Amino acid sequence: MTGQRADARRNYSRILAVAEAEVAQHGAAASLEQVARTAGVGSATVRRHFPTRQALLEAVFQERVQTLCERADELSRAEDSRAALLEWLHDLLAYAVGARGLADALTFEPPTDAPAEPGQHSCGAMIEDAATPLLRRALCDGAVRPGTTFHDLLTLAVGIALATEHHTEPSVQADRLFVLAVEGLSPSP
Repeated sequence: MTGQRADARRNYSRILAVAEAEVAQHGAAASLEQVARTAGVGSATVRRHFPTRQALLEAVFQERVQTLCERADELSRAEDSRAALLEWLHDLLAYAVGARGLADALTFEPPTDAPAEPGQHSCGAMIEDAATPLLRRALCDGAVRPGTTFHDLLTLAVGIALATEHHTEPSVQADRLFVLAVEGLSPSP
């Protein structure tokens, strides 16, 4: 935003505020044209600031994702690595269920073995950077199944969020499925 004219900064802020409301109501399928109309700007102005739907979703969720990353950092100092990882994963799930469209936004980034490019600040890359130390520590402690990857955890959380978003009480159903996944379908006696 630095170096932009004052009207461009105002347009950006107005578009982002409208987009947050539209995404909250309609999820990732929010209409970019409706965002432009409600913000009082043209579609070209929206696309100049946010060239893709993914770019707009990334901006909408940036603050929530940053909070989630800070939470991962706090939990990295917890004594119990399993509890810390599961608490963070549950926080991710709660955000994905509570913030319509976040789970969809995270599915735009398919897993890759390539490290994130320097300066890449996508929601998925930020979450991966924050969660990897928690997962690595839990793996070293033998607290999670060997071979578990960040993308396994992300797929689990996103899958549960997407599967429950149309339930009457999505957070209740998501919590139930999360516990089932963590404890296993058939716990040993």
